[in-house]
Amino acid sequence: MIDTLNKNVRKLPAWVICLIGGLYPFWLLWLALSGDLGVDPAKAMEHLLGERALQMLIAGLAITPLRNAFGINLIKFRRAIGVTAFYLVFSHLLVWLVLDVQLFDQIWADILKRPYITIGMAAFVIMIPLAVTSNNWSVRKLGRTWRKLHKLTYVICLLGGLHFVMLAKGFQWEPVLYLGTVIVLLLMRLKLAGFTFAWKRA
Repeated sequence: MIDTLNKNVRKLPAWVICLIGGLYPFWLLWLALSGDLGVDPAKAMEHLLGERALQMLIAGLAITPLRNAFGINLIKFRRAIGVTAFYLVFSHLLVWLVLDVQLFDQIWADILKRPYITIGMAAFVIMIPLAVTSNNWSVRKLGRTWRKLHKLTYVICLLGGLHFVMLAKGFQWEPVLYLGTVIVLLLMRLKLAGFTFAWKRA
């Protein structure tokens, strides 16, 4: 069954993920202009883009555990998932800058005074070198350094999950579940209480 699944997955082009992810912000914009995103469409777009970006980050983080635990091989999609996640985070940030805050002085004040924004901005800044080096030329040029650099994905996922938890008003299960999923996936790469999870590093 797994072999059949992997065989069918190999037939799917990775660029489909980039295409769907690339069109998603424009679809949200269409919904906003059509009045289908409620009374505050900018906030709705901002939230949906951020949540989709976090989902993509978690999907990328889950690829190695899925392969090692169940034999499901989605490695070919990892780069497309990462690039799409960056694009969605950038779109999330752009909506916040252009449609929500708008004033530069207020933007800088929010980054400095609101911890959840500081954390979110830190995650975005860390993502930039990863997005820039997500190509075959960089892999060849950087060699082993490329792998070390892209392990920053772990930090980005943690910051993204924490950002979501902190911006929620009051206790909400959804952000906690996202952060918990990130933590579980990361713990699978560590030795806990003498028990070694049988995951190979990507």
